[in-house]
Amino acid sequence: MRKTRSKNKKKEQKILIGSVAVLGSLLVIYLSMSFYFMKRFYFGTIINGVKAGGKTVDLVNNQIAKSIDKYTLTLEERKEIKEEIRGADIGLKYSEVYKVEEVKSKQSPFKWLTGSFNKKNYTLSEIISFDEKLLKEKIDNLSCFVGKDITEPKDAGFKYTDKGYEIVEEVNGNKVIKEKLLEEVKQGIINLKRSLDLDKADCYEKPKYTKNSKEIIDTNNLLNKYISSKITYTFGDNEEVLDASEFNTWIKVDENLGVTIDEEKVKNYVKILSGKYDTYGTTRSFSTSTGKVINIKGGNYGYRINRSKESSEIMEAIKQGETVKKKPSYSQTAKGSLSNDIGNTYVEIDMSKQHLWLYKNKTLLAEGDIVTGNMSKNYSTPAGTYRLTYKQKDATLKGTDYETPVSYWMPFNGNIGLHDATWRKTFGGNIYQKDGSHGCVNAPFGLAEIVFNNIEAGTPVVCYY
Repeated sequence: MRKTRSKNKKKEQKILIGSVAVLGSLLVIYLSMSFYFMKRFYFGTIINGVKAGGKTVDLVNNQIAKSIDKYTLTLEERKEIKEEIRGADIGLKYSEVYKVEEVKSKQSPFKWLTGSFNKKNYTLSEIISFDEKLLKEKIDNLSCFVGKDITEPKDAGFKYTDKGYEIVEEVNGNKVIKEKLLEEVKQGIINLKRSLDLDKADCYEKPKYTKNSKEIIDTNNLLNKYISSKITYTFGDNEEVLDASEFNTWIKVDENLGVTIDEEKVKNYVKILSGKYDTYGTTRSFSTSTGKVINIKGGNYGYRINRSKESSEIMEAIKQGETVKKKPSYSQTAKGSLSNDIGNTYVEIDMSKQHLWLYKNKTLLAEGDIVTGNMSKNYSTPAGTYRLTYKQKDATLKGTDYETPVSYWMPFNGNIGLHDATWRKTFGGNIYQKDGSHGCVNAPFGLAEIVFNNIEAGTPVVCYY
């Protein structure tokens, strides 16, 4: 038992002696390094780009001074262009040596252990000076500002193809932000950097939107939605197809990626449709009751596209990406088809013969002589194809010099209309030349009654000489 205790005691003594020896060695190392750092900078210290770790103040001052003597800053630009700013050209000099010593004075030699593991990068602007005016002149004359090969940045855009819209990649260009470059150059000189990469220093103007920008992708999707729309118009047996091949040029994207549809181009398209298919007021070929085929110009009858409404509907259909088959919106329609808009029910008035015919569903229901506007007083009834505006029973017709009650009033051209004229004893012949109406079509009571009972608003009234 005593031998075991003796062995343990000796073992503990050895451990103690060893520990004291280690601690002593560490203390010696610590004190030696503390002595070392009394005149030297902590490891990891950088002053204006010069590695000062383990060096004395004088050595660091000398290194900074030597760096300045032959200093050149190389600007690395896009397109592999390099330009230089030499210290000698801007009056670069080392002007304050004591600031370096101040940095050293703040590094306690007894804290070298923690200090060396915490790297410090000091920028002492006071120790380096240069002529700012000369520097600005140097920068102003760089080829990246005065050269001919300067490309402005351009946002990503869009291109229409037969497969839809595609994103056009942005152009980065090589236009430098002068204020940014000047600041980066100043900092580079103070830190005695040998090169400055303008890209890494973020000195170039950038496009606002790139091909990967969410806004660009969203806009491209919207454009493709727009061009997916298709409108097929039916005009009788004819069709007109409006799709992206026609309207892709109507779509515009502004600098803020706002998508608009050129309303004037839409209106022009509708105007063309209207000119092609409207029959309102056009010259018509008409087969008369006497067998002659004549051309009748003017009037207010026929199909007429509502241009404003149809333009709005087109724009809305495009915005919704719709595919539709439709007839256009009309402000006025006719009783017949586009190819024969007069149809088979109409009133025909031959003013040369002073005769009227009424057809209903191709059947002649009635005919008879009439009296039209007084030619000698310039009250002639205008020729043209008109539509019955409305019909009214027991109306009173008023003018500047007359007030006449009638049983059947059927206006078709403003205040001009067809009505009974019981005050007349005879009709037809040449009465209209000197004793005609104020422009209306006077008919015998019986004829007016038949016409009144067999036509409705919109029925064509064909007048010709």
